[in-house]
Amino acid sequence: MVFVTSSAAIRDRTIVYDGFATEVSAPPVSLPAPNSVDLWVTLTDLKRATRFEVKPKGVCRDELCFPIPKARRSAFFLTHSKVKWFNLSEFARLVRQPTAYDQKHNVWYFGPRTEVQNGYLASLEAPAFTLPDINGKMHSLADFRGKKVLLVTWASW
Repeated sequence: MVFVTSSAAIRDRTIVYDGFATEVSAPPVSLPAPNSVDLWVTLTDLKRATRFEVKPKGVCRDELCFPIPKARRSAFFLTHSKVKWFNLSEFARLVRQPTAYDQKHNVWYFGPRTEVQNGYLASLEAPAFTLPDINGKMHSLADFRGKKVLLVTWASW
């Protein structure tokens, strides 16, 4: 769906969420969006692009659910011509999710939420290895299991 103003068409937008790109419809120009730099999407496009959907308890995906603050509902929802629009940018701010917008190509990127980013660090495991110390004595990482280990690495390239 493309909305037209005078003689120029507004382009559809692309959302990159969880590494997947989804093209979504552009809102009508007459949508009274409080902040023009925010990304407003239909509830259908919200679900297609992010797998999140609006439920009575909040914006949810699988077992993950974020309640919308009642005092700020107007920052998240607008209804225009019987279509309900959702402010995905405001949602990203709520859940502390980094975003980037490429205005030239009309692409929005949503990075991993803070708790997901921190989970990456907790899930990293060093491979099993054995290396000599400065005196030539061999040490395996497994020798230090249960102890704190600081690994310092570098590359010459």
